Amino acid sequence: MSNKPTSAGGGSTLAMTVNNVGFLLDRLGQDCSPLQYLRELTQNGIEAIERTGKPGQIIWDVDWTAYDLGDSKVQKLCVIDTGDGMTGEEMLVLINQLSSSGTVQSFTSNYGIGAKIAAATRNPHGVIYQSWKDSEGAMIQLEKDPETGEYGLHQWELEDGTFSHYIQLDDDIKPAEIDQHGTKVILLGNSDFESTIEAPSNAVSPSRWISKYLNTRYFKFPDNIKIKAREGWTSPRTDSDRNVLRALIGQKSYLDSHAVTSGVKRLETANVHWWILKDEKSISCNSGYIESAGHVAALYQNELYDRLTARAGVARLQLFGVLFGMRHVVLYAEPLAINGNALTTNTARTALLLNGEELPWADWAFEFRKDMPKELVDFISKKSAAGTEKDHVKSIKERLKGIMDLYKVSRYMPKPHGDYLSDTSSSVKVGLAPGSGTESKGGKGSGNRVGNSSKGPRDGEVGNIYHLFQKRDGVQCDKTNSDPFPIVKWVSIEDGTRDENDIEDKAAKYLQDQNTLMINADFRVFKDMTARLCREKEFTEGINLQRVIEDIVHGWFEQALNNPRL
Repeated sequence: MSNKPTSAGGGSTLAMTVNNVGFLLDRLGQDCSPLQYLRELTQNGIEAIERTGKPGQIIWDVDWTAYDLGDSKVQKLCVIDTGDGMTGEEMLVLINQLSSSGTVQSFTSNYGIGAKIAAATRNPHGVIYQSWKDSEGAMIQLEKDPETGEYGLHQWELEDGTFSHYIQLDDDIKPAEIDQHGTKVILLGNSDFESTIEAPSNAVSPSRWISKYLNTRYFKFPDNIKIKAREGWTSPRTDSDRNVLRALIGQKSYLDSHAVTSGVKRLETANVHWWILKDEKSISCNSGYIESAGHVAALYQNELYDRLTARAGVARLQLFGVLFGMRHVVLYAEPLAINGNALTTNTARTALLLNGEELPWADWAFEFRKDMPKELVDFISKKSAAGTEKDHVKSIKERLKGIMDLYKVSRYMPKPHGDYLSDTSSSVKVGLAPGSGTESKGGKGSGNRVGNSSKGPRDGEVGNIYHLFQKRDGVQCDKTNSDPFPIVKWVSIEDGTRDENDIEDKAAKYLQDQNTLMINADFRVFKDMTARLCREKEFTEGINLQRVIEDIVHGWFEQALNNPRL
C-alpha cells in the first residue's frame, strides 16, 4: 500500500473513522425537531425533481399498497416524488453512507445527513426506499439492529439462495404517480403494529399535522412542483369531503392573498418582510393547516426558522414596535450574508446561525422601530385609538410633586464622542471613559464624565484605593433629558387593543426598549375593585358610576405600577 505524503518530510494522514455510529445518529436525532423528517424527505424530493429539469409532484399519503395487501390493516405513512430516482447500487451509497448526498454538499445547501438522522432515528423498525430509474425499480430498507443498536441496510435472501442489501421490484407495485423515474419512502415506525400516519404526541392540528408542518416550514415551494398531503385518513376513502389530499402552498401564497397591504423593509443586515392581514374569520378558522394569525419568523432559502406564535410571537412583535393589532401583523426577517457575514443553519436545520451565533433579533427590532413603514405606523395608531382610557399621568405627577426630586434619575444616550462611559446592558453604573484629562463635572449623576483618574474627585468614587484600578468598559455617551415616567397604554380585549395571548391574567408588562407600560384593563384585581366600589356607592342620576369608579381605580393602580425604570 502506498501512502501519499502530506508534506516534504511526513507520511499520509490517518483518516478519522466513527466508532458506534448508532449512538452518533441517535444523539444527532435528539437535536432534530419531532417532525423534522417531514422537511428532510420533502426537500429530498424537491431536489430530485429539480435534477430532472421537468415539473413534478410530491405526495404524502398512506401506503395504500401495504394496507390493502397486509393482514394487520395498519396505516403507514409514505412520501412519493417524481424525481430522478436511484438504482439499487446508488441507494447503497446514498442511503447507507452518512453525509452522502445526491447533490453537491456545502455549508449553505445539502449536508447529506438530514433524512437519515431525522427519519431513521424515529423509525427504528425501518425506513423503506423504493426507487425507479429508467423504468427499473429497486428497494432497500434502512433499519436499526435491536441487538447491536447500529443502523444499516436490511439483508434480503434472494430466490437463488444468495443475499443482497437491495432487491429488484416488479412494476406491479410502482405508484401510479411514477412513470419512468421517482421514489417512494415508507416509514415503519417502531413496530409492524404502529400507525405512522397518526400525528405524534403534542403535534398541532392532529388531523392535518403534515399539512400544518410543511405549510409553516416553507415560505414557498418551487413553482413547477405540486405538493399534497393526506388529511382525514380515518374516514372511508370514498368520503371525498374528509379523506382528501390537500394541496400545500407555503406561507407566502397564503399571506399575500389575505393581506390588506405588505412590503419589505431593508435593514443593515436583514430584509424584514411584513404583512397586515385582513380582519376576517380566516385568521382563526384557517389555523389548522396554515399559520393564519400574526407571528414572527426568520426566512432563509425559502424556509422559515425561529417561528414564534401565540404569547412568544406577541412579545417579539411588540419588540419590533407592533404594540397594537399584533394578531394582524406578520414579520419575516431575512438575514443578509453581506460584509463577510457567514449565514448557515445548524446541522439539524432547526436554527439559523449568523457568524456561528443566534440571530440578532434585538438589533433588528431596534432598527425597525426607528423607521417603521408608514402603513404599519398608521395601522398601529388606528388600533391604539380604539382605547378610550383617560390619561392619568398629569394627575399622578400632581399627587407626587412633593417627592418629584426622587424621580429625577440621570439617563444616558450612546454618542461616539460623549463625555460618559456606559454599559449598554444597563447592568452596571455609568462610569469614567478611559484616557481623559479633565475633572468630573456635574456632581451627583449616576454617570461620570471622561476625566483624568489622577486629579480631583470623581462621581461615584467611594471605597478603598483599589477602585482606582476599576476596568473601564462600555460605550461613550451623553446625558439626555427624559421623562422618568413611561408611556402608559391601557389595553383590553373588549376594545381590541389587547391580544388574548398577551399579558393574560397579569396586571401589566413593561417594554423597556420602548419605555412603554402596557396595563391589562381586564386584570381581575382591577375588575373586582371596580365592582366592589360600585356596590358601595349610591347611584346618581345622569352619571355613569361604573365608568367614573373604573377611571379612579385605573388611576391609582397606574400610579402604583408606574415606578420609574432606573
